[in-house]
Amino acid sequence: MLGLPRGSEWIVILIIVVLVFGPGRIGKVAGEIGKSIKSFREGLSGDDEAEKKSDSDSETK
Repeated sequence: MLGLPRGSEWIVILIIVVLVFGPGRIGKVAGEIGKSIKSFREGLSGDDEAEKKSDSDSETK
């Protein structure tokens, strides 16, 4: 039965990934993923703030 890799299997996968891509490129990719997650969260919270602002503007009129 196939399932998620466990302990030592993750280590083997990590070693293979480092050998294929190199440590420098992995760092760049991780940084880009972090930036995109941050941007996504800001986009979600920005929509909420815009809705609250438009709701409060319509209530004052």
